[in-house]
Amino acid sequence: MENNLTTGSVLKTVLHFSLPFLLSYFLQTLYGMADLFIIGQFNGVDSTTAVSIGSQVMHMLTVMIVGLAMGATVLIGRAIGSREQKQAARTVGNTITLFMTLSLLLAAGLLFAVKPITAIMSTPAEAVSGTVSYLTICFLGIPFITAYNIISSIFRGMGDSKSPMYFVAVACAANIVLDYLFIGALRLNAAGAALGTTLAQTISVIAAMAVISRRKTGIKLTKRDLMPHKATMWGLLKIGVPVSLQEGFIQISFIVITIIANKRGLNDAAAVGIVEKLIGIMFLIPSTMLSTVSALSSQNIGAGKHDRARLTLRYAILITAMWGITASLVMQFAAESFVSLFVDQSQAGSAQVITLGGQYMRGYVWDCIFAGIHFSFSGYFCAYGLSMIPFIHNSLSIVCVRIPLAYLLSRHFADTLFPMGLSSPAGSLLSVFICGSVFIWMRKQNAKIEEDENRRKKRHGKKGIVPNRRRGQALSH
Repeated sequence: MENNLTTGSVLKTVLHFSLPFLLSYFLQTLYGMADLFIIGQFNGVDSTTAVSIGSQVMHMLTVMIVGLAMGATVLIGRAIGSREQKQAARTVGNTITLFMTLSLLLAAGLLFAVKPITAIMSTPAEAVSGTVSYLTICFLGIPFITAYNIISSIFRGMGDSKSPMYFVAVACAANIVLDYLFIGALRLNAAGAALGTTLAQTISVIAAMAVISRRKTGIKLTKRDLMPHKATMWGLLKIGVPVSLQEGFIQISFIVITIIANKRGLNDAAAVGIVEKLIGIMFLIPSTMLSTVSALSSQNIGAGKHDRARLTLRYAILITAMWGITASLVMQFAAESFVSLFVDQSQAGSAQVITLGGQYMRGYVWDCIFAGIHFSFSGYFCAYGLSMIPFIHNSLSIVCVRIPLAYLLSRHFADTLFPMGLSSPAGSLLSVFICGSVFIWMRKQNAKIEEDENRRKKRHGKKGIVPNRRRGQALSH
């Protein structure tokens, strides 16, 4: 069912929409962390490293799919906001066609690249076999991962953030049960973790399809809507491709940092892998606000309510900044305690993994503040169709700051991971500066458009203020 996000209190709407979104991200993160947590209880550092590296590759693929699906969320949101039901249905149909075709091609291609990917990741020799098994099984499940994410993006574009939460809850519960079965009872190690992940995702998609078949969404989908439509496909790709590439580059930067850590040794690799999972939890609220801002702003832009879109952005920045400060301060005192949850302390080298993980976390965690701010801006820019802006600022951040700084700090501080952890927040600071500058430019452009339009009306003897729908229009195409 469609939800109108263009009326009422903006703060209340942000909180009401984002809470199910936050729970969805939490469950999805828990879903990913379950593999690492359970494998750490039953196996050694080699299996933990294999799952850590394999899951990082899968996370990269997943966030790129989610990024590409941003086009669907934005276009559906705009259509719902402007009450164009036929366009919404066409967007849904073309989204299904595009993503299912892409997922089949992606799965087929990646299955032939498992060993090269494992080599590129500089996987420690002890973890190569487990990483290959994990990736092979997960690549087979790509169509189901894609199906879940496009279903979620469609519902969120319609203003429904609760249904995706229920779907991922099913996947999370199934994954935990299956992990204990395959890893604990059957002792399948990394392959068991991959089987649990893939089968759980399949169960989630089946549950989602069952719900959709019984629910009235307000959009009537026909076979004609599934046929590729040039303008709709272009709109999906114009918004989604830059976001997908942006997410891919971000994950590549994390992978490069993982490779740098892998070259330092098995314990450093395990520590970085564990912290990346923990940071996934820290980034729940920033990620939630990115998607919340894009979904809410899209409907408001479609309805011509640009002031509400800007107010949504302001509340998102405030929420993420407060969260980032809190999380950063807590981790300065409790980093090792959190890292130790993912380490079997009876295994050799576990104490060093905990120490290194604590060091890395204390530097990295400050990124929660700055990433939260530029995530919120990115959602706002995407809602206007300006998805190239997030792509540009993230690319510059990665190439100019994050990767070179991580490499240099790793080389100069061989006994600690703390300085290396600071490379991510340093990169995000550059992104915040660029986003703030673009936002100010947008405001000036919109003010100029409004002023010119008012002058034109006065020349024709028509007084009054330009409707909100006009403002920002030049920037949204």
